[in-house]
Amino acid sequence: MLRGAGGGIRDWVYGLTGVGPEAQTNLLLSLIAVVLIYLVRRLVMRVVDRRVDDPRMLYQWSKISSHVALLLSFVLVGTVWFEGLRSLGTFLGLLSAGVAIALKDVVTSLAGWIFIVWRRPFQLGDRIQIGSRAGDVVDIRIFQFTLLEIGNWVQADQSTGRIVHVPNSLVFTEPVSSYTAQFEFIWNELPVLLTFESDWKKAKVILQGIVDDKMGGVVAEAERAVKSASRKYLIHFKTLTPKVYTSVEDSGVLLTLRFICPVRERRGRAEALWEAILEAFAQEPDIDLAYPTTRMYHNILEGKAAARAPLPPGLGSGGEPGKEG
Repeated sequence: MLRGAGGGIRDWVYGLTGVGPEAQTNLLLSLIAVVLIYLVRRLVMRVVDRRVDDPRMLYQWSKISSHVALLLSFVLVGTVWFEGLRSLGTFLGLLSAGVAIALKDVVTSLAGWIFIVWRRPFQLGDRIQIGSRAGDVVDIRIFQFTLLEIGNWVQADQSTGRIVHVPNSLVFTEPVSSYTAQFEFIWNELPVLLTFESDWKKAKVILQGIVDDKMGGVVAEAERAVKSASRKYLIHFKTLTPKVYTSVEDSGVLLTLRFICPVRERRGRAEALWEAILEAFAQEPDIDLAYPTTRMYHNILEGKAAARAPLPPGLGSGGEPGKEG
C-alpha cells in the first residue's frame, strides 16, 4: 500500500514537472544529505560556542567547518547522481576537485609553498618586497611566509619591528622584488643642493673625492658579486665606481652622488657621506648648501652685466634717480 502511495506521488510529480522517478529519488537524497550536513555543522558550532570564548578561535572554527561542510556536500551529492563515483579513482578525482573549490585559497597557498621551495625566488634571510610589503624573510611555512617589515614610516629601509604574515599564494599574483638574491648590493643616490652663487665645480671635485674615499672599498666586493650573479642572471654593469652628476633645480645646482652599497648598510653609508660633506663644506667660504628661501631679485642691478635689463630713462647706474655710477 505504501509502495502504491509512493508510486502515486511520483507519478503525480512526474506529470506536474516532467522529472522522472529516478531523478526524484536523487533529488530527495541530495536534499537529505545537504540538510544533515548543515544540521551537523550547526551542532558542532553550538558546542564550540559554549566552550570557546576567543573570537579568533570562533572565527577559525566557523571558516573551517563551512569549508568541510561544502566539501562533504559536494562529495555526497556526487555519489547520489553519478554511479561511477563509487569507484575509488573517480571518488578521489571528485574529492580533489571539491578540495580545490572549497579550499581554493588554501590550495593556492600550498602550491605557492611548493613553488617557493622548488624555484627559490627567495629563501630565509633574504630581503624582499612583495606587493606593497617589504622586509626580511624570517620564516617559510606551508601556507604562509613571514617578513620582519622594513620601510613604511621608517626611512632608509630600516626595520619597523613588525612581523608581517604573507600568504604563499601571493607569489603567483604579486611581483616579488629581491634585494639580496644572488647580488647583495643596491645603487643609492644622495642629492646635494648648492646655491647658484656657490663654486659648484669645486664642490663637485670635493664630493667626488669624498664618495671615492668612503665607498671605494665596496666596489671590489660588488664586482665579485656581479661576476657570481652573472652565472645565473644576465646582470651587467658597465662601471661600478661612484660618480657625481650635475643638474639644475629651481633653487640651486644639484650634485647627485650615485654609488653602490650593501643592501643593509644604506642608511649608515649615507650618514658617513653626509658627515664628511658637512665637514668639508664648512671649510669652503664659496660653497653653500641651498634651502627653501624667499628673495627679491633686482634684474637691473643683479646677475651678469650682459643679462641685466636696460636702465629706465632718468635712472642712474647706481639704481637711484638722477645719479650716475
